Amino acid sequence: MLRLQFLDNRQAPVWLTDERLTIGQDSRNQLVLGDAGIASFHAEIRQDHGYYYLSDAGQGATWVNDQRVGTRFQLRDGDRLRLGAVELQLVDPAKSAARPEAATPRWFLQVIQGEHQGRKFHVHGSMTFGRSSKCELCFSDLELSRRHCEFFLKDDVLEVKDLASANGVLVNQQKVRTAVLQPGDQLKMGTVTLLVIGPKVSVSDAPDEDATQFMRVTDLPPALAAKAAGGGATQIAPVPQAAARAKAAPAAANPLRVAAQAKAAPVAAQPAASAGRLWVGGIVLLLIGVGLGAAAMQLLG
Repeated sequence: MLRLQFLDNRQAPVWLTDERLTIGQDSRNQLVLGDAGIASFHAEIRQDHGYYYLSDAGQGATWVNDQRVGTRFQLRDGDRLRLGAVELQLVDPAKSAARPEAATPRWFLQVIQGEHQGRKFHVHGSMTFGRSSKCELCFSDLELSRRHCEFFLKDDVLEVKDLASANGVLVNQQKVRTAVLQPGDQLKMGTVTLLVIGPKVSVSDAPDEDATQFMRVTDLPPALAAKAAGGGATQIAPVPQAAARAKAAPAAANPLRVAAQAKAAPVAAQPAASAGRLWVGGIVLLLIGVGLGAAAMQLLG
């Protein structure tokens, strides 16, 4: 024996014990549903020699596994029925124990203001929202477009897309065309406000195409890389002796300038070896002496 259970668990399951089960808004139906999009006599399920057949009464849309059905559609264990905004599933208890349970619903939209206030809708796959009776989430608010927006799940992430509605979609008071929704978000369409209920999800941000990106051109030589990593002052290599002699030779013609430059020259940043300092100092004193001697001879002459 099969049973019909509501996916949003609004009420207890309905066992298909009778030969005929009628569904609709009229109180004369065996299963009375007062939801939007439900006709007075919407559909019926008949039992015939152990098989179950669903027929649409022609006053509203009836779907099985997201396929619209007409008359005498054979039902099987596990089929999902949708009548207006109501979703049900056909279950055979004898087989349900032998197979793993279906995944627990994770995303819901709860009406916190407007028509159907307090109702909670289970979101699965793709669901349209609007005034049309063909929408899975059907509301009669005149401020809504016939197909106002669409909710859809993508890798267990809930998104909303505005379907070119007249009054737009507001997410947390911000008008959007498309948006990734998080638990606690509030959506306002017309006079209807929906609260998003679901698991916390993390969405990787797309890279900013306008952001400046720094690219590595080449590696520094090991010596420079070591100095850059050390962060110390730049070291000045000592001048080779041959270069010092080459610079000192032309300066001998004018010993006074050499002496003045020697007094004004800055001290090297890195101390040289003691022997090197003595050798350079001796050369400088010798040049000064030669210059003074030449000057004295000119004065005496």
